[in-house]
Amino acid sequence: MEENNDKAEIYSQRVRAGKRTYFFDVKSTRSNDYYLTITESKRKFKDDNYSYEKHKIFLYKEDFAKFMEALQDTVNHVKGELLSEEALAELERLEHAESEAAVDEELKWE
Repeated sequence: MEENNDKAEIYSQRVRAGKRTYFFDVKSTRSNDYYLTITESKRKFKDDNYSYEKHKIFLYKEDFAKFMEALQDTVNHVKGELLSEEALAELERLEHAESEAAVDEELKWE
């Protein structure tokens, strides 16, 4: 199992969300096939120290389309059926603010 951790990451993206951080990592198999790992890392405090609890999902390329469709359907269901109008407006405001921040980040000079 340790061997898989040594695989070269081809692409990685991090999403910080409060005490949780999500990692989306593309890796390759020995036969140069590709898969995605989605890792949730949650910071836990105990006795003035902290540790990280991690959960990982392996998603193989043949399942990408089905996974994306199910995820989008689920998000749409929550937005359309479960959230109040106020909660939906706040979520859309946050999504808009995040997309503007991403554009601003791309425009910064190094």
